[in-house]
Amino acid sequence: MLNAIGVKTVFEAPDGVAGLESIRQNNPDLVIVDWEMPMIDGAQFVRMVRSPGEFPMPDVPIIMLSGHGDRWRVVEAARIGAHEYLLKPVSIQALHDRIVAIISQPRPTVRLDGYYGPLPRRLVVIDDLNPDDVGAVN
Repeated sequence: MLNAIGVKTVFEAPDGVAGLESIRQNNPDLVIVDWEMPMIDGAQFVRMVRSPGEFPMPDVPIIMLSGHGDRWRVVEAARIGAHEYLLKPVSIQALHDRIVAIISQPRPTVRLDGYYGPLPRRLVVIDDLNPDDVGAVN
């Protein structure tokens, strides 16, 4: 699917641990992670990536894929710092649209009350943000 929408370089990993190592080695522009993976699930994976000072690329954009459409999973994915959530089976158009949105309308990365990730689209009072906490997404 990624090749079909023009993505030239794709790195695949068989599990979450290998995925974390692949990010460290390859410095990707975007990460697509499945909620259910061997060893480390998608939620644990996102939490580990979104650990500035512990992980080398905490600002990398992340799209979470899942075969589960439960509202709590969508909310949890946003709460832990995923940029987007896509329900499988994913259409090429939906994937393309999410990638374009992430690239063309990047959201600044914020640190807010234990949260580290993209500025939420809603439910944030801008006055609560500390200007020192806002940084550019790589």
